[in-house]
Amino acid sequence: MRDAEVVIVGAGAAGLSLAYRLCAPAAGNREPRVLLVDAPHGPLTPRERTWCYWEAPGGAFDSVLTASWERLRVHGPDGAATEGRPAPLRYKMLRSRDFEAFVGARLAGRSHVVRAGATVESVRDTADGAEVRGRDEAGRPVVFRARWAFDSRPGTGLPPARTTLQQHFRGWFVRTGQPAFDPATADLMDFRTPQPAHGLSFGYVLPLSERTALVEYTEFSRRVLHTAAYERALRRYTAQVLRLDGFRVTGVEQGVIPMTDGRFPRRAGRSVFRIGTAGGATRASTGYTFAAVQRQSAHLAAALLAGRPPLPPPAHTARHRAMDAVLLRALDRGRVDGAEFFTGLFRTVPMERLLRFLDGRSRLWEDFTIGLHTPVLPMLRTAAELPLLPRTGHGAVNRPVARPRRPEESRP
Repeated sequence: MRDAEVVIVGAGAAGLSLAYRLCAPAAGNREPRVLLVDAPHGPLTPRERTWCYWEAPGGAFDSVLTASWERLRVHGPDGAATEGRPAPLRYKMLRSRDFEAFVGARLAGRSHVVRAGATVESVRDTADGAEVRGRDEAGRPVVFRARWAFDSRPGTGLPPARTTLQQHFRGWFVRTGQPAFDPATADLMDFRTPQPAHGLSFGYVLPLSERTALVEYTEFSRRVLHTAAYERALRRYTAQVLRLDGFRVTGVEQGVIPMTDGRFPRRAGRSVFRIGTAGGATRASTGYTFAAVQRQSAHLAAALLAGRPPLPPPAHTARHRAMDAVLLRALDRGRVDGAEFFTGLFRTVPMERLLRFLDGRSRLWEDFTIGLHTPVLPMLRTAAELPLLPRTGHGAVNRPVARPRRPEESRP
């Protein structure tokens, strides 16, 4: 006997987003019974995370945003700033606890959604659906059965790939004694940081008011740093670049996001699917995930509510995945200067078009024009060699030394 038509494993961004879409008012009269299984409160409970994305005003979660910005800025290595308004898009910041409370309130009012706490050990096919096995908070075995299972748990390793880098970062929530930030402008990339021998680094500043902001130091490279190295980089960036004086750190977050051209399987059985980062929702060239999760969730909910097989769609088109693979390889081999590459794109491509490209929603002719603003010969050389390279390894995710606070989505 089935417990539900749909079982969702994990109540992070992907799991909650799918449950939310299945409870949307536009869903109609059909309400499939949904079982949302999440780990009991304890060591497996993720710490609060920050998710950023861009979309026009009026989004589903606008009422619980921490902040949003109408102007974005990028600083090149020479200090020159490129600033623009990507209208109609706004850059939005959402904290995980606010998202969880918002969706939790929606789910609490729907009788066809049941939440259960369990540490999941396996998700597998059965003769007529899917089965989830685990242990409840007391350690007792539990079994849940459903027609369809959607597993959002992060994998223990990465798929075979030609190139795998890590996007790793540490951020301080700071409060200054005097006004120091422009609340209307977010700094997406500030390359006035010492560039590492391999990959690239940049600062990232999201002002929450004139005196508060999230300030991060980020690297794209093969290996993560020790916490002390991030702290040194942040002290240098806040003192020598931002010239902040008399501030205190009110919170910290740290994380790592794999940037890989490996192919994440979206299906793990006849009735078992992977969603979110585990299903390839993370954009390989940027690390952004939240917007792709929303598109994926909307597609799955529409299929389930219509009674169709709910195979998750590719989060990003084959064309954009191929372009990501070229960029990752070129960065990894040192054929392009990462700081100059991204600075050049923001200086020469209309910001709204570039953001749509980074979100995987640009059209073919737009991708072609954007490609003309990159180092053409190194990129063509890289594109020519990629089909000849084997996909190797099942690398483990290289976690930072300190406990990560944002294992799934994040901004870049």
